[in-house]
Amino acid sequence: MKYTLIVTEKPDAANRIATALDEHGKPKKSVQNGVPYYEAYRNGNIVVVPALGHLYTITSKQKKRNYPVFDYHWVPRYQAEKKAGRIRGWLKVISDLAKDAEIFVDGCDFDIEGSIIGYTILKYACGDKQDSAKRMKYSTLTEEELQIAYDNCLPHLDFALVEAGLTRHEIDWLYGINLSRALTEAAKISSGKYSTLSTGRVQGPTLRFLEEREKDIQTFVPTPYWKLTSKISIDNKIYAVEYEQTLETLAEAKRIQNAAKTKTGKISSVEVHESQVQPPVPFDLGTLQREAYKLFHYTPMRTSAILQRLYLDAMISYPRTSSQKLPPAIGYQTILKKLQKVPAYTKQASELLAKPSLKPTEGKKIDPAHPAIYPTGNLAQKPLDVASRNVFDLVVKRFLAVFVEPAIRQTVNATISLNDYRFCLSLTRTLMEGWFRFYRPYVRVNEDVFPSLTEGQPVDVLQLSLKKHYTKPPLRYNPRSLLLEMEKKEIGTKATRASIIQTLHDRKYLTGVDQLSVSDLGFGVIGVLEQYCPVVVSPEMTRILEEKMAAIQQCKENKQSVLTDAIETLRQVTAELRAKEATIGSQLSLALKQSWLDDRTIGICPKCGCNQLIMLRSKKSGKRFAGCSGFFEGKCSMAYPLPQTGTVKPLGCNCKICGAPMVAVYMRGKKPWRLCLNPQCNSKTMANKT
Repeated sequence: MKYTLIVTEKPDAANRIATALDEHGKPKKSVQNGVPYYEAYRNGNIVVVPALGHLYTITSKQKKRNYPVFDYHWVPRYQAEKKAGRIRGWLKVISDLAKDAEIFVDGCDFDIEGSIIGYTILKYACGDKQDSAKRMKYSTLTEEELQIAYDNCLPHLDFALVEAGLTRHEIDWLYGINLSRALTEAAKISSGKYSTLSTGRVQGPTLRFLEEREKDIQTFVPTPYWKLTSKISIDNKIYAVEYEQTLETLAEAKRIQNAAKTKTGKISSVEVHESQVQPPVPFDLGTLQREAYKLFHYTPMRTSAILQRLYLDAMISYPRTSSQKLPPAIGYQTILKKLQKVPAYTKQASELLAKPSLKPTEGKKIDPAHPAIYPTGNLAQKPLDVASRNVFDLVVKRFLAVFVEPAIRQTVNATISLNDYRFCLSLTRTLMEGWFRFYRPYVRVNEDVFPSLTEGQPVDVLQLSLKKHYTKPPLRYNPRSLLLEMEKKEIGTKATRASIIQTLHDRKYLTGVDQLSVSDLGFGVIGVLEQYCPVVVSPEMTRILEEKMAAIQQCKENKQSVLTDAIETLRQVTAELRAKEATIGSQLSLALKQSWLDDRTIGICPKCGCNQLIMLRSKKSGKRFAGCSGFFEGKCSMAYPLPQTGTVKPLGCNCKICGAPMVAVYMRGKKPWRLCLNPQCNSKTMANKT
């Protein structure tokens, strides 16, 4: 029996596609060697088999772990990764199913990653079927769209997207493997110990942003200035007004304070302005990640994972998009009619459906593959967790808000004269809510109480105060602002930026969650790269490479020329790193040693007060404990027991009951718990009694 074989990216997608295409909506599920696949019928027999994301990867042709390395090839993941043994059986099932197929369809997500996944499976597992295969293109996993995508398959794969994706993967692999091996090898030669160090084409420039900001903060010298403020009473309500200028010297500030002292001032001018606040534009991935961080404090990686789950459940459209456009083809009214059935959205959806026409506010960004992120109108088939509910609600309300008229805000700027010295009062309120009503609680604006204000009107002066301030250093990046900076500088892609930030954390180059600062190890790595191969941490170089890969996608550039240029750059860089290997290794070894100490230092030893309390291991039993850094030298006997399982991290604070240091203990699959190191602490006695 011949059939059409559809390859999908994930098992959930295979299930949805098979269910949508089967004429009865009940495809037959089979499992072979742990691999699920589905048999359906729609004008012919169909078999739908999923991948597990990337089944193929790049590896070096040479077995030695040296550098530079420029000879590479694509191989099944199990040949390159020790923990990918499951992939061997997975690929065999796909290859067996391909033998009896007469038509091949790439049903993976329509983006760079999906295109590569489908292409490599069709090429290597299905016997060079990439040239004859068709391509499904869809932006949601709804039944209607999947049926249309199958019935109107593109006649061939999106080869320009495939070429761009292959180029990106190969260049990123070349940069990552060569630079990471160079750093790791240099550190090993110097210290005699192996520690994995990594960098890459996007990691390096991103770390440089953070390093430059950290240096600005650490070298910042605050400058004093003074603010003169007054509390006044208008209509029996108290308002704070501020002198029109900041004052740079104390003498000048006191002079004006004394001269402005009075019990009665007057309103010298009143200006009233009305302005429109335009609705927000539809969500692209980066904007949604930043909004979710601002509102819910979800990291970009967490938001991406939530969006992927909602997409696979057919509740939202494809999330990895840079588009801020909502074309009419998505069916505004159809989506709104579905949302109308949800009590939380009934009122807003009904109001929009009553409009004579629907036209969304749109942004400038365009993605040729997908529209902006929008709800499909489908509801969850099982209860969502709190985070998923929050993100879904945010997507829905953003979608609703873009169809609504602007809000109108009124601003009153009044000048208050105190002995002819001008103080400023600014008040704002909403006159017409417009889209605010549809986007609550995610829109946050001040609503001031407006008193009656007329020129010449007297006001009571209750207080006149002078306060010293200092200029502040630039703020550290948080995940939201770093994402925005990467986007502005065109570093990484919409789909990779969040993972790059996470990688920098995983490599211990960064510390902090809300305020990202560079660790000693991060400073060591970026210092070496800036000194010996500045080109690889240049945002300009990365931006140019991104432009070239975009040009490949537009058939204006070819893969081989871009790869040749990248390899030539790497030849020069790795030669420089090899020549300075001893010096580089010495610098990195110092950074690694400091990083090791930072991870294990709990605080000042509470007994001797002059050494550090650090995590150590007994030379006899091998058990870990917290002890004074002078413990093994016999200088101080301070020691606390530690849990022998889980990861222990210093909290940088002391127990409120006994004053002993506190640590956090992280156990796999469990929430971290706070632990006072003092086994005799009353907190433990009280816990045992309860």
